[in-house]
Amino acid sequence: QVQLVESGGGLVQAGGSLRLSCVASGRTFSRLVMAWFRQAPGKEREFVAAISLSGANTFYVDNVKGRFTISTDNAKNTVYLKMNSLKPEDTAVYYCAAGPRLSTGLEYDYWGQGTQVTVSS
Repeated sequence: QVQLVESGGGLVQAGGSLRLSCVASGRTFSRLVMAWFRQAPGKEREFVAAISLSGANTFYVDNVKGRFTISTDNAKNTVYLKMNSLKPEDTAVYYCAAGPRLSTGLEYDYWGQGTQVTVSS
């Protein structure tokens, strides 16, 4: 199986930035669609961004467009989520996911354990 390990979460002030990382192992990273989801307290897990590794196509949920950037470093088997201009409403546990097809739903085959992002006002 593909294993995903997130890192980079933490506590930041509103307006600040964080870069989340997700390292994948399993020798199939270059063939996978990678995505980021988040889940705030009391809320359902929601799609944030996805990237097609083969075609480098990206997709973002509307409320992070212009602030978040998803990218990959295939040589390091890593997907990133650069988050700028963070808002308190971005506070959530952020999860990376991997699968063979891009989806804004939860139809991914592999999931990381999550990393906490907390944005204070």
